[in-house]
Amino acid sequence: RFGAAAVVMAFDEQGQADTLARKVGICTRAYRILTERAGFPAEDIIFDPNVFAVATGIDEHNAYGLAFIEACRQISHTLPHALLSGGISNVSFSFRGNNLVREAIHAVFLYHAIKAGLSMGIVNAGQLAIYDELPPELRERVEAVILDQHPEATERLLEIAEKYRGDTVGTGARKEDLEWRDWPVAKRLEHALVKGITEYIEIDTEEARQQASSSIEVIEGQLMDGMNLVGQLFGDGKMFLPQVVKSARVMKKSVAYLEPFIKEERVDNATTQGKILMATVKGDVHDIGKNIVGVVLQCNSYEVIDLGVMVPAETIIQQAHEQQVDIIGLSGLITPSLDEMVHLAKELERLEMSVPLMIGGATTSRIHTAVKIDPVYHGPVVHVPDASRAVGVASTLLSTDQRGDFIAGLKRSYLAAREQHARQQRNRDLATLEQARANPTPIDWKRYHPPRPIALDWALPRAADGGDQCYPPTRILPKGAGRLLILNDIPLPQIIPYIDWTFFFHAWELKGRYPKILDDPEKGTEARKLFADATAMLQRINTEKWLRADAVIGLFPANSQGEDLLLYRDNERRQPLASFHFLRKQGRQPAG
Repeated sequence: RFGAAAVVMAFDEQGQADTLARKVGICTRAYRILTERAGFPAEDIIFDPNVFAVATGIDEHNAYGLAFIEACRQISHTLPHALLSGGISNVSFSFRGNNLVREAIHAVFLYHAIKAGLSMGIVNAGQLAIYDELPPELRERVEAVILDQHPEATERLLEIAEKYRGDTVGTGARKEDLEWRDWPVAKRLEHALVKGITEYIEIDTEEARQQASSSIEVIEGQLMDGMNLVGQLFGDGKMFLPQVVKSARVMKKSVAYLEPFIKEERVDNATTQGKILMATVKGDVHDIGKNIVGVVLQCNSYEVIDLGVMVPAETIIQQAHEQQVDIIGLSGLITPSLDEMVHLAKELERLEMSVPLMIGGATTSRIHTAVKIDPVYHGPVVHVPDASRAVGVASTLLSTDQRGDFIAGLKRSYLAAREQHARQQRNRDLATLEQARANPTPIDWKRYHPPRPIALDWALPRAADGGDQCYPPTRILPKGAGRLLILNDIPLPQIIPYIDWTFFFHAWELKGRYPKILDDPEKGTEARKLFADATAMLQRINTEKWLRADAVIGLFPANSQGEDLLLYRDNERRQPLASFHFLRKQGRQPAG
């Protein structure tokens, strides 16, 4: 009704689903009800088939991990477009207090679940181990538990669990092991990229440059090999997004070190697979995903022209034409970005261009690409769900042998997706606009008189010591019923205490409420590191005057008129000031 996705837990009248049959059965039943009877879009359904703890010592629990993985496999194959999620940390609950074993369990479980179709998971991003980097003995015994390979699997894991207690396989508190510094430089570069270690990257990059015939050879050789491994591990589910972001930072630092040498050498004969323009569309400032895709493409011999963030459609089109690019890559994280992508596709069509589009970002989806973007543009439009697939898509789009069949198949699949979406929309029970207008929230305005705020004659804030006001208002205007208080250059130290850090930690995949998260037994260490980095940056922002804080506050008399909200200059509501236009909710509502 409100355009949101829904997480559907595998519960029914009998309770939680714990076996494979019940997980699949309940999710299938829910899928039929939602798509066939309620008209709910399948792509907005996220099933959680219940992650339960393994290795509890109770025989009935031994199959819990495998049941979840197999449920993901069957659901992803039989319930089209539905997504899958789960609370990953539940699976390791039996080993709480032993972080290394828990991280190993998470890594192995995610590795197999992602291969089976898991779309997303709830997990501590600050403590993610790499599947291939687990100690072989530990990985083998954890795998036996997760996949329920034999009755003694739990006992065999318990035999070795104590030797790992107090350590960590992720990026947490393990004392740095510098043995890798004695490896050959190519292996050191690979290790730094996979582990996200920036401390020695310039030293190792210089050593590699001294051994190479040219600086570009380092990028096309050791660095590309390392990033190819990162891409492979990411694609196989053995590395996760926060780790790939760290790898991208290492790569960026190494390439930045080499750039002056490359310019001096004037290397202009390096072969390229193609030229790709990348941009985050107008209205959106998010670029982590775009940057990762750009690095992966560059490391596979594509020339990448990165226009940055907040890029208008006309700039993207102009640069694509002037640079004669082979592909345009569009990125966006927020919902308005979707409309901007549609607008850009329409402009390309109007200008009779046919350059392929690669669409990516958190809010994008295959169904949106099929329903909204593909119909308005005759050129190829490909939704790329993650960075690991970008190279394959680009290669296919530019292949003379594969391009035709790939695009034809893509168009057929988009047509099928549009037809299914249209069927689902027809099944939605919506009121007409007239019916929705006739059923407003009942308010007796003859008996209710909203109080006039007493704060229209603004009492300006005072400093904590009771001295002069904290910051001078530029002006107070206009006089009358509604007034604006305009404040300029508010000192940042007076704003910082009011920051709600909870959502900052959420953005970094550290779920929990501030300040409790700083003392969390699992997340506290990484949360404190992140908080220290953030407060240090705030100090620099304040000291070096990176930002200036202004504010505008206003209170005005208002009325509704249909779907519009009208503001007035006077209490009698005779002098209109402004109008805000909204949509009318047309989902079926009870009377009143």
